[in-house]
Amino acid sequence: MTLVKTNGNLMRAFPALFDDFLNRDLFNWGQSNYSNAGTSLPAVNIKETNEAFEVEMAAPGMKKTDFKVQLEGNMLTISSEKSNQAEENEGDRYSRKEFSYLSFERSFTLPKDVVDVEKINAKYEDGVLQLHIPKMEQAKHKAPKMIQIS
Repeated sequence: MTLVKTNGNLMRAFPALFDDFLNRDLFNWGQSNYSNAGTSLPAVNIKETNEAFEVEMAAPGMKKTDFKVQLEGNMLTISSEKSNQAEENEGDRYSRKEFSYLSFERSFTLPKDVVDVEKINAKYEDGVLQLHIPKMEQAKHKAPKMIQIS
């Protein structure tokens, strides 16, 4: 719960309460960086080079075993499911206990017949999941060839 300090005028606090709700695009949920539960999805950078696609996903505080990366056809899916529950003793009495649960799934469509699926590799380092998705030889852009006129 966030406390809002006002200087005696309660009416100034009301716009702040409704700004997030009223300014949200109700028909554009899939384009935002937030899930329906209000949790943030990991940010992703995707770069295409002549040789490969490079995917970086910011996911600090996780382990490489927390991720599931799957390629089905030309659909790349990165997902994770993690829950933390503290052990309880039988005599414990608490007035508040909060569960920690994180789950997300992000899917990306790769161009058809472009990716060399046998050479895809992934690594998790310094809070960033990195995927290297090489292109097939025939999909790589080749430099223009000069044709000699005879």
